[in-house]
Amino acid sequence: MRLPKFLLVLCLLALAGGAWASKKSNNLERNQYTWSGAIRWGEFEQAQNLIDAGYRKEHPVSALELERYKQVQVTSYRDVGSSMDAKAGIAVRDIEIGVINRHTQAERTVRYREQWRWDPESKNWWLHSGLPDFWDGM
Repeated sequence: MRLPKFLLVLCLLALAGGAWASKKSNNLERNQYTWSGAIRWGEFEQAQNLIDAGYRKEHPVSALELERYKQVQVTSYRDVGSSMDAKAGIAVRDIEIGVINRHTQAERTVRYREQWRWDPESKNWWLHSGLPDFWDGM
């Protein structure tokens, strides 16, 4: 009689664990959607709210850099590959961003890699790669 109860408890725990992984995954998708929307619409100051506080402290974005972001218009934001290891709390997403310089009207495509990490304390995914660098190599 004990074995069926034990198996039932194990099944319930497995289901609860699956629900937790699904909730964690949904949280990541929600944050990535919010992030991509902020970047797509040029809301770079808002996007910074999804960057890990420790990362922001180590890599502060100056007022001059924020002004520089106002010089570009994002025309596209495309996910070209992603992976997630829920157990390790790591997710990576490769992005292709179309950018137009507002002054020269020159358009180019920039590759960017988002690195997300799960924070068990806040139960949230945080970006650990900062704002995209539209001027790398320029």
